Amino acid sequence: MINLVVIVIVEMAVPDTTKMERCSMQIGVVFPQTEFGHDPLAVRDFTQTAEALGYTHILAYDHILGVNRQRAGGWQGIYDHEDSFLEPFVLFAYMAGVAATIEFVTGIIILPQRETAVVAKQAATLDRLANGRFRLGIGVGWNHMEYEALNQDFGTRGRRVEEQIDLLKKLWCHELIQYKGEWHQIDDMGLNPLPQQQPIPIWLGGHADAVLRRVAKMGDGWLPNYRTAAEAAPSLGKLEAYLAAEGRGLEEIGIEPRLLYGEPDIMRWTTLLTDWQAVGASHMTLNTMRAGLNTPQAHINALKIFADAIDLENSWS
Repeated sequence: MINLVVIVIVEMAVPDTTKMERCSMQIGVVFPQTEFGHDPLAVRDFTQTAEALGYTHILAYDHILGVNRQRAGGWQGIYDHEDSFLEPFVLFAYMAGVAATIEFVTGIIILPQRETAVVAKQAATLDRLANGRFRLGIGVGWNHMEYEALNQDFGTRGRRVEEQIDLLKKLWCHELIQYKGEWHQIDDMGLNPLPQQQPIPIWLGGHADAVLRRVAKMGDGWLPNYRTAAEAAPSLGKLEAYLAAEGRGLEEIGIEPRLLYGEPDIMRWTTLLTDWQAVGASHMTLNTMRAGLNTPQAHINALKIFADAIDLENSWS
């Protein structure tokens, strides 16, 4: 089965003239972790349906531990211990075994919570078993209690993640490495097997200024949290400037926002897709969470409704 891409005609400004250009956008789906449950047959059906409909990738969120809202001191985080999260590397290894072509994306792995060499090994193994169909989306996270429980320093996560990215790329591209950093020391050691992709693409989530600088300096793509392209415009301007300072252009990285399914509304969907594509988004991920879909089959049906509405198989304009 061949991954399909959506073709959109958008009006783009070019020097001294204006013309219509045909561009492609890869459209994937969020695995609705907290609302889907963990029946392996339902996970298989979700994966195979997404692939059959022509979605290009599946993105999954990550949390290791959930906090009890009734604990002493309370809890105001988005998720708590009642929200179910399947571990993304294990989830994707299972999905890779029931699908032939769809790509897998972590959106995001909270990298500073995890041992870097272990992540390198997990990602390399998944990339091998999925025949290179993997992107590692990472971020620094917001849950300080989860950091504490995992014996990691919440306060140094921003500085540490840059060293982690550097080390991951070296581990994925060399049979043996010598590495001495502030948080890591590896003396003539390496991974076996190395990943199929060398290196595996690393995309960064978030929109803080430090994140945008990090994307420009060492990222392959950006996973913004903005709902609309208009909301993202100031950050896109900053990102373009930071990329230029690194000798790179906006066209050299991927950009992947998320589209909330909400109430089925083809005009809203197509407007969001077109607007994001006009500002350079290379990917889009449909998120069916928080849309009142209470069963795995309801989420699977939503994938079909969206694909039919935007004519995913045959492209749209």
